[in-house]
Amino acid sequence: MTSYWCSSALLPTGVAERVLVTIADGRFAAVEPDADPGDAIRLPGLVVPGLANCHSHAFHRALRGRTQTERGTFWTWREQMYAVASALTPESYYQLARAVYGEMVLTGITAVGEFHYVHHAPGGRRYDDPNAMGAALIAAARDAGIRITLLDTCYLAGGIDQPLNSVQERFSDGDAASWATRVAGLTGSDDVVIGAAAHSVRGVPQDQLGAVASAFPDAPLHIHLSEQVGENAACLDAYGRTPAQVLDETGFLGGRTSAVHATHLTDVDVGLLGSSATYSCFCPTTERDLADGIGPSVALRDAGSPLTLGSDSHAVIDLFEEMRALELNERLASQERGHWSAAELHKAATADGHRSIGYADAGVIEVGARADLVALRLDSVRTAGTGATVETAVFAASAADVIDVVVGGRQVVADGNHVKLDVAAELAASIAAVTG
Repeated sequence: MTSYWCSSALLPTGVAERVLVTIADGRFAAVEPDADPGDAIRLPGLVVPGLANCHSHAFHRALRGRTQTERGTFWTWREQMYAVASALTPESYYQLARAVYGEMVLTGITAVGEFHYVHHAPGGRRYDDPNAMGAALIAAARDAGIRITLLDTCYLAGGIDQPLNSVQERFSDGDAASWATRVAGLTGSDDVVIGAAAHSVRGVPQDQLGAVASAFPDAPLHIHLSEQVGENAACLDAYGRTPAQVLDETGFLGGRTSAVHATHLTDVDVGLLGSSATYSCFCPTTERDLADGIGPSVALRDAGSPLTLGSDSHAVIDLFEEMRALELNERLASQERGHWSAAELHKAATADGHRSIGYADAGVIEVGARADLVALRLDSVRTAGTGATVETAVFAASAADVIDVVVGGRQVVADGNHVKLDVAAELAASIAAVTG
């Protein structure tokens, strides 16, 4: 058994002082406010539950700082993204992902939903192990000390009624049945969930979506939805219905499903996501970087769709920034304040986020839950004088304020440093390897 003593901690009942937590077998065995530290490991500042990054494309981290050539457009971004995807091997992807997941842990993320579609070798040639790329991601997460949900993604078309391009051939298994056969060869564990995904209504034809949705009925199920106006227009032209309506008709929506981005929705679309309790996974820093737009987060919440958050392309890896961006975006769109409370945003980044990627027993500091802890500095230039409150965590702190991280009872970050990896050096080397 291991014990940690928190100067202050965000519990389900609110912030408590002098909290002693006892951990056994990776879970909280006791949570005691107003307790003496004894010989427990001390965590300063405000301790919050571990954060869940529900949408990641690990290889996109190699694009940071490179996609703003001159003024930068979506197309310059896309060309460079495909260039990185073309360069990946199982070995280089392992090295890159390990560094990226190391960066995530340093920012307080204790579980990641990896939306994985680079399955095969260039030209679509199969590796001897058809899941070599997925295995590389799982190994990278374990080495970095983060739990992973591998959202193995079906990707069959280059657009509605469009063939795959030469890079996208790496992504495809040919049809949904072949995709499912390959995914069945992956094995989960206590720190690995094998989930399922369809890339989008652009990447998976309508007649294949139902097969993806039904292939693994107990697994988390994710899909990009209505990220750009052009996607909606193409779907309406081809099927006479919006992407959300197509998903509804093919059995894709439901309580285990996450609609990623959900940016350009009609009132009917919002109702479909809400009535089915489908999660809406917003990625504000990526959505603004790619000029996607501002999604209807409040309308979705009010309709019954729980909110979760992701860092997607990793233009920024900072779930605190993603949290407050939801409220700040709504303020810009409506010219009014007060749409989301700090507690609601924090729940999206913790308990609801973990649940959406298959870890329903994480994201809260209580007996029986997975023992994840994130200590935030309260004496930095960002947080000094703000107090030990959930409002400080959401609206003042940043990833730079994370000083200690415990994942499943094991300390992975101490005094702001990863206990195992030189993350900055690994990021530099691994990015250089795939960008030339």
